[in-house]
Amino acid sequence: MKRLSLVLVAAIGVVAGCADGSPPAAPPPVPATTASAATGTASGNASSTAPEPGRPVPAVLGFSGTTLDGAAFDGAGLAGKPSVFWFWAPWCPKCQSEGPAVAKVAQKYGGRVTVVGVAGLDRSTQKMTEFVDRTGTSGITHLDDRTGALYKHFRVTSQSSYLFVDGDGNTESATGPLTEDRLSSLIERHLL
Repeated sequence: MKRLSLVLVAAIGVVAGCADGSPPAAPPPVPATTASAATGTASGNASSTAPEPGRPVPAVLGFSGTTLDGAAFDGAGLAGKPSVFWFWAPWCPKCQSEGPAVAKVAQKYGGRVTVVGVAGLDRSTQKMTEFVDRTGTSGITHLDDRTGALYKHFRVTSQSSYLFVDGDGNTESATGPLTEDRLSSLIERHLL
């Protein structure tokens, strides 16, 4: 009963972060020193590659998943490269409103910063795919996190949230909605 109560309180907090218009609390930074593995899934046109030889993989990138279209994704392939993780849910109105900005920023920084969407808080792959189509974000990788394992791995408690990971595995977080200018500013400040 106690566990059920905690789950209900957490679910109400997640929904309230998107529904009442107030920004949810920023997710805590993910420590780059603890070993952790998470599994989930991913989608999009990009995929991770092998880490640079001899470069350690920060714990924050110690996860694997699957893309919405079924391709394997290994977070270790992002080691040594600046990355932005965008945590969204297909039913979240503020996530939908910022999708076009995320797509533009991903295109603007393509080749220098990898943008990865993490689709969670829903059990429907079809709804996740429809969100990607509707928001014009098909040009980025989207991780299908129906199990919640990636949200847990990254210590994200609400959508829309962002995690900026620099080439050394240091992290900074922000909550949305973020405009194209604000997202660009955060990328410039934390990753380039």
